[in-house]
Amino acid sequence: MSGSVVKDSRTTADWADACKENFTETDAFITSSLVLDPAEEYKMDKKRRGLALIFNQERFFWRLGFKDRHGTNADRYTLEKRLRDLGFEVKAYDNYKQSEVLDKISEAADADHGDADCFLLVFLSHGENDHVYTYDGKISIQDMTSLFKGDKCRSLVGKPKIFILQACRGDKHDDPVTPCDAVDSEVKTNEVVVDASAIHTLPAGADFIMCYSVAEGYYSHRETLNGSWYIQDLCDLLHRYGDSLEFTQLLTLVNRKVSMRSVGNCTDRSAIGKKQVPCFASMLTKKLYFRPKK
Repeated sequence: MSGSVVKDSRTTADWADACKENFTETDAFITSSLVLDPAEEYKMDKKRRGLALIFNQERFFWRLGFKDRHGTNADRYTLEKRLRDLGFEVKAYDNYKQSEVLDKISEAADADHGDADCFLLVFLSHGENDHVYTYDGKISIQDMTSLFKGDKCRSLVGKPKIFILQACRGDKHDDPVTPCDAVDSEVKTNEVVVDASAIHTLPAGADFIMCYSVAEGYYSHRETLNGSWYIQDLCDLLHRYGDSLEFTQLLTLVNRKVSMRSVGNCTDRSAIGKKQVPCFASMLTKKLYFRPKK
């Protein structure tokens, strides 16, 4: 009947019994008491900025079937300069084998970073699913990042851990862009090579930030003389704003700058006009600045 009131026949004792059977506690009153400062930054007052590793893969073992990555040495050179300008101790390794790469990464994870602000690792190579390629094999991105989690690398707990991945799938392209790879073996002019990226954005734990040249499932572009679009624009913006702009804001500018590019000079006419947008997955818990050391 309209306007009637339906009464619950259960007693107070009945409700008490029900609560005993299925009672959910909440800790909201605990979290609500926390005071979070939105302007809080990572401390950058240690003796060293930190170690930056660059793994640069231009050539590959012939059995892998990959063409040389022309232009990647330009990426490595510019990255070295930009990172040193920000105070990083840069170590670059060219065309290392799988075992050699793993040794260097493990060595860095085992090192004492107590007097360092942060850690950074760059991988310039081909990629497939959640792996990047060394000279003679592939390495899981998850395996790399896991070595630097708090339970493995105590001296980096609470400090930024930055991973930059410029990776492509090599010759595993869709038909419309396959012919464009031919320019990789003939470096005469600065042509654009269209590569497919299959790098997944993997959660890596607190204080990590994963920076990818392209969003999952899309094409990544590399110029055979000047290097990849992503590293070119990242280095340009690091040069202009690296010591003044918050890092995730800088990465957003990189996204915008790369997205404004389009393929121009390419032997495959169907690739003309193709675009690219990078992405990053941030597990940072504070703002990240690389202000000059005092």
